[in-house]
Amino acid sequence: MSPHLLEFITVGFGLILLMVEAFSNGHRSRIGLIAAAGLTVILSMLFCPTPEGYEVPTWMSRFYGYDSLARFYKIIALVSTILVLLMAIDFRKVLSQYTSGDDSESGTGEFYCLPIFACAGLMWMASATDLVSIFVALELVTITFYVMVAYMRRNVGSLEAGVKYLILGALSTGFLVYGIAWLYGTLGSTHLEAITAAVHKGDFNPTFLLFGVSLILIALGFKVGAAPMQLWIPDVYQGAPTPITAYLSVASKAAGFVVLMHIIGPFLDAEATRGPVVFILLIMAGATLVYGNLAAISQSNFKRLLAYSSIAHAGFLLIGVATSDFTSVSFYLATYLLMTFASFFVLALVRSHEGSDEIDAFDGLGKRNPAVAFALTICMSALAGIPLTAGFWGKFFIFKSAITHNVSWWLIAIAFVSVAAGFYYYLKVVKAMYWNAPRRENAIVVPVTTQAVLIVLTIAILVLGIYPQPILDLLK
Repeated sequence: MSPHLLEFITVGFGLILLMVEAFSNGHRSRIGLIAAAGLTVILSMLFCPTPEGYEVPTWMSRFYGYDSLARFYKIIALVSTILVLLMAIDFRKVLSQYTSGDDSESGTGEFYCLPIFACAGLMWMASATDLVSIFVALELVTITFYVMVAYMRRNVGSLEAGVKYLILGALSTGFLVYGIAWLYGTLGSTHLEAITAAVHKGDFNPTFLLFGVSLILIALGFKVGAAPMQLWIPDVYQGAPTPITAYLSVASKAAGFVVLMHIIGPFLDAEATRGPVVFILLIMAGATLVYGNLAAISQSNFKRLLAYSSIAHAGFLLIGVATSDFTSVSFYLATYLLMTFASFFVLALVRSHEGSDEIDAFDGLGKRNPAVAFALTICMSALAGIPLTAGFWGKFFIFKSAITHNVSWWLIAIAFVSVAAGFYYYLKVVKAMYWNAPRRENAIVVPVTTQAVLIVLTIAILVLGIYPQPILDLLK
């Protein structure tokens, strides 16, 4: 299978599912199962050997590239989308309540099709080699998310989240287009290889170039949830449907970082631009860590806590980008996928039973369902970076990279304090599950899909915490 065909297959699959949804009756959750199964087949194609002597066709070569890093982020995009679809199937009662207003599920069919188009955009972003193709793929993803965030049209919070995401997303798009225009005007090309050659040649106006880079950093800061464009995250995460919140937190962030690494890489390699660009990235990382962690401490809503947590993790990832250690960044994102999706599966389960996203909805979960409480305890421990979990290795590699590259002591100090703060606000969820009395005595019944996913993700977090080599092998 030629890798460049996978995105076309994904889009075609999405169109077919839309047609099936338009002419089908009954439970729309079957469409979700078909979508997850189809994406699993596409994921398996990524592990097939690339044909010997494979090259991207000439008509695509300017805009599309394929290497181990692109393959890794395509895997993240596909796995994330499959998990979102599986979560949406078990979340369908809440979706039906705020779309069709009853249990008919008549208004939920498109919800299982839209993530497929977002997935195609995320896969194209991983392989984009030109600023134009990056922009087009990014907009495909963003426009799809506009619809999915505001999908629960009978829920005021979802509509509010959609409006905020739309307005700030349009603003960030303006910054991105303006930044691309400045880079094109300064370097004479939008192709990343030509930009790399021009930057190393040194024949440019540094003021104009750095202004363009700053605009692009602000725009991509919106996509990854980094300061100063992080203010949208708490409200949008809280109002969006829980599966889409998880999708935004993982897949959208991963795609934003792969684009950031593609665009910023040439400027980190060149002597003329390395210093100012690294300085900007470190300032953004420090501000993001401080804001995310301090704001998370006082949260009583679990969704908002995970939103501020997402901002804090973006700060750690920016440190990896500033040190040009893209392997550590990619490893961190892979482990973040496991921890975050497992947490959101538990959140969706509790939300369906209790009708609340508040942390006190988890009171006594250790008595009502010990297995689910144990899974969430592992997730919170991993997000905090406790040893023998996958999250520990993610933070370890980032700190190792920062110390090896002599990152400013003040930023390393902020990162250490951030880790300590994480212990507090993550483990207060554990406290609620085991120390607080349950609000209800009845046991929480776990659907088969959620149960299977939680078992797989929890085992993966523990196994990778002891032996992280499988992810490193994928990155090779």
